[in-house]
Amino acid sequence: MREIIGIQLQSSSFFEKLNLSEILEVFGDLYPRRLAPAELLRRVQLEDKSKAQFKSLSGGQQQRFSIAAAMVNDPLVLFLDEPTTGLDPQARRNMWGLIQGFQAEGRTILLTTHYMEEAEELCDRVAIMDRGRIVAMDRPQALVDNLLRKGFHKNYVAKLANLEDVFLDLTGHGLREG
Repeated sequence: MREIIGIQLQSSSFFEKLNLSEILEVFGDLYPRRLAPAELLRRVQLEDKSKAQFKSLSGGQQQRFSIAAAMVNDPLVLFLDEPTTGLDPQARRNMWGLIQGFQAEGRTILLTTHYMEEAEELCDRVAIMDRGRIVAMDRPQALVDNLLRKGFHKNYVAKLANLEDVFLDLTGHGLREG
């Protein structure tokens, strides 16, 4: 089973004395099938950091590297635990693009998130948990439709744009380092 899954945890620690390429080499040695460190770093836009140590990376870079490490065995199923927590809007949207790219390759993604907008944007099916139990599971739109059928009405009308949209418009959608 471990040969077909990859796991990215919300917080990770890696070998302090090794650079990113070396860490990926060590992890790759655990699997019969593995991707080259240069390819993994390219996929998460960290190819210029191959000789850097994990602790020197920004928060967004650390999250992207954690995903590269989870992809070392080219998994069919990828578990992502809160991959956008603490990221700025550009890094968050970049992470969404990475996840959507993995989905487009036919990989199964199991994503945990507290951001409902993220779940609605990225997930084909959503399981809502309360006190450790699944209380609902369906397609995002089906869950919304069920709520509306029960007579739910919002007290306000959703905005056409929000502050995150303003931020991205003013600063650009592209991922920036440093």
